[in-house]
Amino acid sequence: MRWLLKGGRVIDPSRDVDAVLDVLVEGDRIAAIGPDLAGPAQELDCRGKLVVPGLVDLRAHLGEPGREEAETVASATRAAAAGGFTALGARTATDPTIDDPALVAFVQDRARRSAAVRVYPLAALTKGRAGIELTEMGALRDAGAAAFSDDDRPVTNAGVLRRAMEYASMFDVPIMVHCEDPDLAGEGVMHEGFHSTIHGLRGIPGAAEEVLVARDLILAELTGARVHISHVTTARSVALIREAKRRGIRVTADVTPHHLILTDEDVQPDDARWKIRPPLRPWSDVEALREGLRDGTIDCIATDHMPHPPAGTELEFDQAPWGIIGLETALPIVLDRLVGTGALSLKAAVRAMSTNPARLLGAPGGTLELGAPADIAVIDPEAERVYDPAEGYSRSRNTPFAGWALRGWPVATMVAGRWVVQEGRVIG
Repeated sequence: MRWLLKGGRVIDPSRDVDAVLDVLVEGDRIAAIGPDLAGPAQELDCRGKLVVPGLVDLRAHLGEPGREEAETVASATRAAAAGGFTALGARTATDPTIDDPALVAFVQDRARRSAAVRVYPLAALTKGRAGIELTEMGALRDAGAAAFSDDDRPVTNAGVLRRAMEYASMFDVPIMVHCEDPDLAGEGVMHEGFHSTIHGLRGIPGAAEEVLVARDLILAELTGARVHISHVTTARSVALIREAKRRGIRVTADVTPHHLILTDEDVQPDDARWKIRPPLRPWSDVEALREGLRDGTIDCIATDHMPHPPAGTELEFDQAPWGIIGLETALPIVLDRLVGTGALSLKAAVRAMSTNPARLLGAPGGTLELGAPADIAVIDPEAERVYDPAEGYSRSRNTPFAGWALRGWPVATMVAGRWVVQEGRVIG
């Protein structure tokens, strides 16, 4: 099958391309890019649209095994495709935890059977994500694990984390760390400050994140390992990472779309859909996160997609589970509230959502260079609609963005030369 994507604005940060061009797809590969291409092929009119490498999400909870009531590989990857994503890193906070090669194989098998996009399993750093005993990292890597992560649990024992970094460096595989000191976080449910006080909710200080960011950067320097700081939220964390990069430490970092546009002032204490981990911080931190994204201190934007069934969001704020869904809203939030306001350039947005996360996972996407896999997202930057999670593809609805009017939605997504989304709807 040959497809010719005509007249779109091609944004490819991997080759520093930003121009109106045609893209020819032959089979599952990019065959040509240039002006006024012709030849026998089915055409897609992309005039007025953006044509970018398919988005790659570092961390999304796919539900299986054990949490199928909230999400499945099929539902999560359909939501991803609708959001312009062509590849996902599968989070390890499943039941059981992905801490065994057989479970990596399970996720891969589910993906082969039902996934709409590519799936790259992550594997736990410690058995049961308990932070005590290391997993068989070599065997997990051989089974196909793209990175190691205890998901939303920190490894509090510095000796265990040091050994994990030393082992991971043997395979040159990144370790993704969640930086939150449990003793400082305590029973907190939102950022510690003025708004937690007036809401009568227990708070989590920014220092809970920062002390572990500092520790993990020191261990990364000691071991030479590739360390990735997940969901950075504070200005001091950004400063620590910036200085570490300046000193040559092998560190990367990501931020979520919601931490780039929301603050602790936005939290609705009577609505558990606002219970977000790490918590939303003050505006001064949001500004620092945006600057870190612009200057390359923060490498990626990741959704942290965490679905929960309706019963979870009906609980009191203190008792409700953490996390929100985000695969379908990530791109329009970034385009509308960041690119559209001048807070971030379009090329920087694509780099953070496609090129950089693909490189971090060692995935073949994130580029439109000749011969690359034909993983492509076509976006209408002027398309505006009100987001209704009930009309989405995820099994869950836990999001504070319901009812938001957002501009800039994907209209077509191609994975390996095959359309999985056309005219804004998942097909097949």
